[in-house]
Order: sequence, then C-alpha cells, then structure tokens
Amino acid sequence: MNISQVQQEILRLKKEKDICVLAHSYQAREITEVADFTGDSFQLSVKAKDAPQKTVIMCGVRFMAETVKLLSPEKTVYLANPTAGCPMAEQMDKDIISEVKKAYPDYTVVAYINTTTSLKTICDVCVTSSSAVKIVKKLDNKNILFIPDCNLGAFVAKQLPEKNFKLLNGGCPTHAKISAESVHQAKAAHPNALVLVHPECKPEVTELADYIGSTSGIMDFAKKSDHKEFIIGTEISIVEHLSYDCPEKRFYPLAQNLICQNMKATTLIDLYNTVKGEGGEEIILDSDTIIKARRCIDKMIELG
Repeated sequence: MNISQVQQEILRLKKEKDICVLAHSYQAREITEVADFTGDSFQLSVKAKDAPQKTVIMCGVRFMAETVKLLSPEKTVYLANPTAGCPMAEQMDKDIISEVKKAYPDYTVVAYINTTTSLKTICDVCVTSSSAVKIVKKLDNKNILFIPDCNLGAFVAKQLPEKNFKLLNGGCPTHAKISAESVHQAKAAHPNALVLVHPECKPEVTELADYIGSTSGIMDFAKKSDHKEFIIGTEISIVEHLSYDCPEKRFYPLAQNLICQNMKATTLIDLYNTVKGEGGEEIILDSDTIIKARRCIDKMIELG
C-alpha cells in the first residue's frame, strides 16, 4: 500500500471501530491528515475528554497519552508508538522532587504538563506553556518551585517579578539547541521575517523574538498575521505544517537541527497497526495514581 491507501484504511477502520485519533502538532503531515484533532498536548486531552468515542489513540509521546487517561479514565487510551518518550518529562522523577520539596517547604510546586504522571502526584498545580503566566499569577504563594523546564520557568518569572522563583536545571533538548547566534544568522538570511519562538527556548533566544508562545500560539500568530515571512523557533515540523496551511507565506526553521526524535518515532504504520488492534500500548493507570495526579490538573483548570 502507498501512503494514501494506508491513510484511507486508517480512516475506514477508525470509523468502523469508533476510535478517536489525536496527533500532536509535531507529528508528520501524513499522520495529522488522518487525525480527529491536532494541537498541543493538554488541548488534545480536553478534546479527547469531550469526544464521543470510547477508544483514543495518541500520536505523540507517553506523558501526553497519560494525560489523556487522567482526564478520561473511563476511556481506553493507546500510545501509538510505545518507545516515544519525552526527555524533558523523564529528567525529574518523584524521588528527586520529593527531596527538593524538603529543601523548599514553603514553595508551591508548579509542574509543566511535560512531566510524568508519577511526578504530578506530588505537585500542587499543573501548567501549559500558554497558561503558565496566568496560572502562576493567580497563586497566593509568592514562592514558586517551577519544574522541570528552567527556560519556560525563566520566561514566566520575567513576567511575574513579584514572585520568587526556584528553577532547576531541566528543559527540552530540542529547543535548547537554539542559540542567540542561531537567531542572528536566521535574521541575516531572512531580514524581513518575524521571529516566532517557543518559551522552552533559552532566555537569550526569547529576548530576540517578535513573538513567544506555545506551538498552537505560534501557528495561530503566523496564520493571522499580515506579515509574509516567518522564522519558526520550535520543532521543524511546524515549518512544514504552516507551509501547507499558508502557501502564500514563507516559513524558515530557526535552526536546521530542530528535530524531536521522540516525536518522529511515531509513523503512519504505527498508527495503522494500532487502529487494526495489532500495535501500540494501552495506557494503564491505577485509580490512586489518577486521583493524586488529577489534583494538580484540576487546580490548573480551576485557575485557568
């Protein structure tokens, strides 16, 4: 079968089996084309919760599939490629942060959504890249322990000087590849382009950007802007998606090596096999873990 035939078979099978397919924005084009919803991780979890289907397949990484299960424990949730993890989510675990909490007992623990379910069980509130500033601003405590991404944490801290932030040395290895020099080189090559970057980038990079936002935020900004050229400072697939969606505009990667190998681990065939019932991994979380991990997410929803 060629790509188009595989896609048609996926569309047929998911309809026949009443399956909802989620694809993170960093997935390949041939996967997003057959997904029911494409977007940021938490946004997808909410879409899955509201979807009528009882079976959900996540084309993304493990913490995203776990978040779907946390919000929809009654649904059957699969991760299309079981090897797809997130280096940032796996940098810090429950034991590490339990020790850090002992050193900073009067700090509110703010967990980026890019964390494991296990770690979420001991955190006070969860945030997304688009909601972090808003959520942290509403917290009563001025002392904030922000995990795991020090770059996103620094971005939030800059917006909220009234808060006292403790940041740990964690973050996204893909976004960490971008340097100020990358921005200067890209601007020299494309002087008329606006620079749009993710807040997981280093402060030296966000300081040079025309827009800082989540993946969905970057895409929305580029689509709605009257500007015709954009330098994209996030995973390279976003350049591809925007080029398809806005053929009259020009999009350039901020660096050539912005490839998340974990996001690229999932293939169309992985999705095909999972839809057939011959692949993927079902996400199983016990009820106690779900209850504890949901608290920080429910707090985010309450404040958001």
